Amino acid sequence: MNTSISASGDLPLDPAAAFGVAGSSSRAMAPRTTLAPGEKLAVHDLTMRYANGHTALRDFNVSVSGGEMVVVLGSNGSGKSTFMKCVVGLNRPTSGSVEVAGRDLAALSGKALRRARLPLALISQNANLVKRRSVLANVCCGTLGRHRTLGTALGRVPREEIEPARAYLDEVGLLHLAGQRAGTLSGGQAQRVAVARALAQRPHVLLADEPVASLDPEAADEVMRLLRRLATEDGLAVVCVLHQPELAARYADRLVGLRRGRMEFDRPASQVSSQQIAQLYVDEAS
Repeated sequence: MNTSISASGDLPLDPAAAFGVAGSSSRAMAPRTTLAPGEKLAVHDLTMRYANGHTALRDFNVSVSGGEMVVVLGSNGSGKSTFMKCVVGLNRPTSGSVEVAGRDLAALSGKALRRARLPLALISQNANLVKRRSVLANVCCGTLGRHRTLGTALGRVPREEIEPARAYLDEVGLLHLAGQRAGTLSGGQAQRVAVARALAQRPHVLLADEPVASLDPEAADEVMRLLRRLATEDGLAVVCVLHQPELAARYADRLVGLRRGRMEFDRPASQVSSQQIAQLYVDEAS
């Protein structure tokens, strides 16, 4: 089986390049911060004001511990996407901090930011697999942030990463498809491969930005069960943005509600009423 990864195609060779920010210079390394015991992600007083004056996020605070799955709900324009972009470094917040593994990512840029966000992995709405490559080769893309060599620059995956990649495929139940071309997968299968690719990054925090938006109900449940298991059994801190409140209530430990850039609630899922959730979407319906 050919597991080399071409430098051309839909995926960047270095997964961190997908989170690139403007400019290549790096500020001095931010001082280490102290997370509470068990915390993997801590966002403090996050505010994002764009150049046109629009404030998309105001004084947002949330923390997520290992083994916990937190789902963020809100209408279009509520600040959900801005929150995700600030966490991964696509947006530099106007103020506030984003702490992962003892570093404030909001204070970093360039190479320092790319190194500091290695404990983060992102799953998007679209799996973004290289369709002409094998499933295994796509999973191996998740390892490339740890390997910056001439070989990886030429599109080759280190041999020692192949067996771990097979193990990640096994974890998502798709090892039997390792040699199959990614372009032949169903939507649900492709998204599970994207999860395996994220696991290959060996993250502490797994971010999922509307991961089931394009899936049918059965496939959506399958992906959500997988994310739930990765939190419960593997101890990952899972943060998921959803547009499906019923799935959020079924799988999340906590629900975070955003409306007009402000947090409306951050509570255990069992303590959030349907009326509170419906209120988040009043602006969208009117």
